Amino acid sequence: MRDLFLSLLDAAWIDPGTPELMADTGLAHDHVRLGGTGRIARLPKQSQMRLAPAENLAYQAACFTRASASGHAPRLRAVLPPSDTLPRGGLVVEEIDGRTARLPEDLPAIMAALAAIHSLPVPEARAPLLDPADPLARLLEEIGAQAEYLNAADPATRAIMERHIAALRDLADDTPRPPRRLISFDAHPGNFLVTPEGRAVLVDLEKARYSAPPLDLAHATLYTSTTWDVASHAVLSPEEVAGACRHWLTCLPGAERAALAPWILPLRRAMWLWSMTWCAKWRVLSGAEAKATQDGEDWAAGKSEAALIAHVRGRVDHYLYPETAALMDDGFARLADLL
Repeated sequence: MRDLFLSLLDAAWIDPGTPELMADTGLAHDHVRLGGTGRIARLPKQSQMRLAPAENLAYQAACFTRASASGHAPRLRAVLPPSDTLPRGGLVVEEIDGRTARLPEDLPAIMAALAAIHSLPVPEARAPLLDPADPLARLLEEIGAQAEYLNAADPATRAIMERHIAALRDLADDTPRPPRRLISFDAHPGNFLVTPEGRAVLVDLEKARYSAPPLDLAHATLYTSTTWDVASHAVLSPEEVAGACRHWLTCLPGAERAALAPWILPLRRAMWLWSMTWCAKWRVLSGAEAKATQDGEDWAAGKSEAALIAHVRGRVDHYLYPETAALMDDGFARLADLL
């Protein structure tokens, strides 16, 4: 397989350097460092956007191309089309010289990075990235689809989720919509590296879309995000979260602040709902056999190393405990008093 991979890089006029398979830390990609070249190959295990291989690569290429214009995401270097060697193809991107984010000390750098992405001009042509006419309706649709798996959760957890889903529906019925900008939709701290100069770089991009920026702010600071990865694990206080929110606002253009500030707490609840219902979905689907085809989404545990699956299962179980869900529920009220 290694020789076939090297042949593929050579055919694409890409210097393979000294290839090194990196640690298996994510459910969606394998990564190969092309040692000495300053590049990394990202090889999909699946498409979280439920796309066929070529469409998935086009989507991810657009994510990197657009977000890197902010100076806070790796630059795209090449696209490896699907082939017999790589059935899902791959991307070659800039390798970032940086360390894992540390919280809370790196929160200001992460907030500045997100604000830079959110401040990018919105192009007239936005395809292939998702660009829902109504971001709240789209989010509710996604949450609703994932909530079908809540039968695998404790009834007390389901009751908390259902109450918040109902509140989000009421919000969508009665309010205007936040401004739409380019967002990552996967901005948990484990996806950032911090350079020696202190710049935060979002290195994992495959789900970007044009939607509401406070969703990224939530994903960067929610308990279900800050405790997801071992390397960046931290439990933030309400005061630290509020401080991060205020810093994000100060990094935005003045005209954006007033429009986005009222959405910070409602969309924090929405992002939490999306994350929790995803956990319920993963708990069910991870027990399935890996798909025989290369199309779309595939959460089968057999596609990742046992240690990674054990870690994810532990996190999912913890977040779905009624006690954890109740603590998160209480935390929204505490944060509301500080914002």
